[in-house]
Amino acid sequence: MVNIKDIAQKAGVSISTVSYALNGNTRVSEQTRSRILAIANDLNYIPNAAGRNLKKKETNVIGAFINDFTAPIFGQILQGMREALNAHNYELVVCSGIKSHRFIPERMFDGAVILDISFSNEKIMDYASRGHKMVVLDRDLDHPNIHPVLLNNQQGAKLAIEHLIQKGHQKLYMVKGPENNFDNRKRLQSARQVVSNYLHVDYTEISGAFVKESGKRAAQQIIQEYRQPVAVFCFNDEMAIGMYHEFLKTDLRIGEHVHIIGFDNIELSQYIQPTLTTIGYSRQQWGQVAAEQLLNMIKEQPIEESLIDVNLVEGNSVGEGSLHPS
Repeated sequence: MVNIKDIAQKAGVSISTVSYALNGNTRVSEQTRSRILAIANDLNYIPNAAGRNLKKKETNVIGAFINDFTAPIFGQILQGMREALNAHNYELVVCSGIKSHRFIPERMFDGAVILDISFSNEKIMDYASRGHKMVVLDRDLDHPNIHPVLLNNQQGAKLAIEHLIQKGHQKLYMVKGPENNFDNRKRLQSARQVVSNYLHVDYTEISGAFVKESGKRAAQQIIQEYRQPVAVFCFNDEMAIGMYHEFLKTDLRIGEHVHIIGFDNIELSQYIQPTLTTIGYSRQQWGQVAAEQLLNMIKEQPIEESLIDVNLVEGNSVGEGSLHPS
């Protein structure tokens, strides 16, 4: 691989002169710079980005770390981030997998947005203590170099449970996500709190994993236990859709025998029949806010408390229960 020493040899100048020319430094004349650039082009020279960035102490690149590329919520979050960053002449690189974590301490990015459970809190705090700027979307950590931009999960769970109870439902199921997931814990905490205010409501918790298969398994349990119309709060839409598939195999009709509400308002939830009642929010706004707050941290500008609003999106999957006022 060609390096600046090779260019210096062919140009008959010092290595420092080549470095100045390649970086646009005014210490070399325009004539010398043009000749060195021409030689570099002839030799197919490719700059070492990592080394150059270490000298400049900036890359104008932000890293986004996600679990995988299959979850339907990621696309719009990343789109929101990209638009906000491009408006400030920053680029976005999306990473997934534990080996990619090293890009942060190697200073390949000016900052990072993390929505990846494979990052431990200890690792994130360690990077923050070394001066790396990070925005986290999936946990709440207290450090000057870390800023959480979180969903209002508590409000979302409250809206879901209260909607079911106001519809007159008294037998509820809650299909949870992974125990180590921040959003799941907040939704569960809020849902339990709301249910505790209604002594006439009987509720059952079912463990899940935020995937369709766990929704199917939850539906199988409900089918076995079914004695009367029930309401179900699925902690994400994918599990709700999994339940749809399972109930289609039975005589139980959604919106009549089983009343389902989800969380996330993914696009598919509005195309299934009956349309899914769910908790919605702007994923694009979530990404935009995360990117803008990270840039404020990098530029040492003021940052604001960030909580992404949610709202109830009514579909046809929730009908009236037996206690609904006539």
